[in-house]
Amino acid sequence: MTEKRYITPLGADGIYCLDTASWRSVRPVMDKTKCINCGICLTICPVGSVYGEGDQYLISYDYCKGCGVCAVECPKKAIDMVPEVK
Repeated sequence: MTEKRYITPLGADGIYCLDTASWRSVRPVMDKTKCINCGICLTICPVGSVYGEGDQYLISYDYCKGCGVCAVECPKKAIDMVPEVK
């Protein structure tokens, strides 16, 4: 797997790599039996960690910061926030 990084302008000194996953203490876990593939999690994720693959949605933990917005907004409560295990 190749290493991915978001490059974002921060501060007055230029551009820095922002590793949004490094501060995560909880992570979203999707229950595919409850998911109706509505795409709300895809559109609401502030860092674009949710992506579509075929006819389903998946979560990339490379950038997920564990904010929980996807879990709160899921109409079927198909996403649970669980403690991060390192």
